[in-house]
Amino acid sequence: MHNILVTGSNGQLGSEIRTLSKNYNYNFLFTDTNELDITNKKAIDSFIKNNTVNTIINCAAYTAVDKAEDEKILANSINHLAVKYLAEISKKNSIKMVHISTDYIFDGQNFKPYIETDSPNPNSIYGKTKLDGEKAILDTNPKNSIIIRTSWVYSSFGDNFVKTMLKLGKERESLGVIFDQIGTPTYARDLAKTILDILPKIENSRVNTYHYSNEGVVSWYDFAKEIMRMAKLECKIDPIETKEYPTPAKRPHYSLLNKSKIKESYNIDIPYWKDSLDECLKEIGERK
Repeated sequence: MHNILVTGSNGQLGSEIRTLSKNYNYNFLFTDTNELDITNKKAIDSFIKNNTVNTIINCAAYTAVDKAEDEKILANSINHLAVKYLAEISKKNSIKMVHISTDYIFDGQNFKPYIETDSPNPNSIYGKTKLDGEKAILDTNPKNSIIIRTSWVYSSFGDNFVKTMLKLGKERESLGVIFDQIGTPTYARDLAKTILDILPKIENSRVNTYHYSNEGVVSWYDFAKEIMRMAKLECKIDPIETKEYPTPAKRPHYSLLNKSKIKESYNIDIPYWKDSLDECLKEIGERK
């Protein structure tokens, strides 16, 4: 039996993989910090041996972007050092590894969608630690392993922008949302399905990096407007500039990802962001 370790399984992506797992003929080992401390290399090593793991899907991450500015050591231990340990153990045991990274490794100064070979230049501790995690995998180079960078992830699970907008949309008459940050949302279920579908096809001697988000281009303002429209909430959305909503961590103004490489390599179709938002709102029970 093919045994797949899914780390960070209580997060958005991990939870979506769990939901879809019944459709795939794998034995899944879903872990979070309580079941497996991935910042402890001996604990990982022991878990891998005891469970004869063949594949690791690393969904675990420190994702509190603003808190990371103050919690640098913790962010680094999860986003960088733990990834290094997973990569080293994967290489030693010939384990396939799929690691999830982020658009925040870029500075957002581009004028066209980022391709995988564009130079990273993170603006935040979160982005820097995620980039260091990528470098650790690339340096270790476990065979048959990939990095997938994604952006603006949301789901029916966990806390995210969609759920926040739904909550505030019911509580307030109006809401200011940033219009000068451009990207594409990613429905975690779409990404989860893609990962599980391409797993058997991953075969490479060097670690490959891919970009994945839903199709389309949108600002946070446009995204919020569409959430309100689909949920039939009366809350008025007002466009504001990033400078009007200062945060400890700097966000990329432009984080569109070019998905051509993953689409061509694995022959996949990626859903349009509005269609996926529609699906998620139905899942939550908020599509009106």
